[in-house]
Amino acid sequence: MLEFLWTHGPATAEAVREGLARRHDLKDATVRTLLRRLEQKGYADHEEQGRTYIWRALERRRSLAARMLRELADRLCHGSVEELVTAMVEDEVIDPRELRELARRLERERDGRR
Repeated sequence: MLEFLWTHGPATAEAVREGLARRHDLKDATVRTLLRRLEQKGYADHEEQGRTYIWRALERRRSLAARMLRELADRLCHGSVEELVTAMVEDEVIDPRELRELARRLERERDGRR
């Protein structure tokens, strides 16, 4: 659902349901429940336009991904991002070549900001 909101911007629950219909056959009540849960967790919000709720994602995809990875490192790796990334390389979630390329890219970006 967040993917839909990131891609399409603010939308009604009905628009979300229709947008997801090709991949997921969800009932309207299910979509509304899931959107409320995303709101309770702080990932989405709504505004009322008459009797209709317009839903939107609260965080950009990258920001949320970074926050969730930080939480994962905190919960599973005693806060060590290094341990988390090492485990991902060892378990072949990240290819070592991809990691080296990422390090080079980050270095170039950092040098460009100086």
